[in-house]
Amino acid sequence: MDKISISSNFFIPMPVLLVGTQVNGKANFMPLGWCSRANANPPMILCGINKAHYTPQGIRETKTFSLNIPSSDIIEKTDYCGLVSGKTVDKSTIFDVFYGTLKTAPMIRECPVTLECRLVRIVELPTNHIFIGEIAGAYADPAFIREGKPDFRAINPLLLTMPDNSYWKMGEYVGRAWEIGAKMKTGV
Repeated sequence: MDKISISSNFFIPMPVLLVGTQVNGKANFMPLGWCSRANANPPMILCGINKAHYTPQGIRETKTFSLNIPSSDIIEKTDYCGLVSGKTVDKSTIFDVFYGTLKTAPMIRECPVTLECRLVRIVELPTNHIFIGEIAGAYADPAFIREGKPDFRAINPLLLTMPDNSYWKMGEYVGRAWEIGAKMKTGV
């Protein structure tokens, strides 16, 4: 099959998270699509946030942030947090907020899974900052845990696609990683 040239700003589907931080002592949240695991041990995660956003100020101030996995049930609140800036709108009352051991990384009780992170490093890029955080705590609603692990079907997380800027729900289960291709490896 021949390939055609497309925009270089086309990205793979990304999980939608709500990053939480305190700015001037007040909880603030923004939706985020550019997030990935960065290290296994200790567990670290990275987030790309545009320099124009208000949220980086809080991460720099407190050296902490949270990552909250919203279900599709709270898509309206999630999207709203990206439509308004914490500079002009108080987002601290949109969700039921709680804190873990770090005490300065606000987390969202309505989100099935939440992570609190200690800032490790900031990488400056032309338009974005990459915030790398060590996961200091992970919390989950017991209703979304199966056999000790998050049940992503039950969580029903959101995905973001670009450049169409669209939200999607997670699709169907297709198999286990590092098992599906095993036949090819063994030549069976």
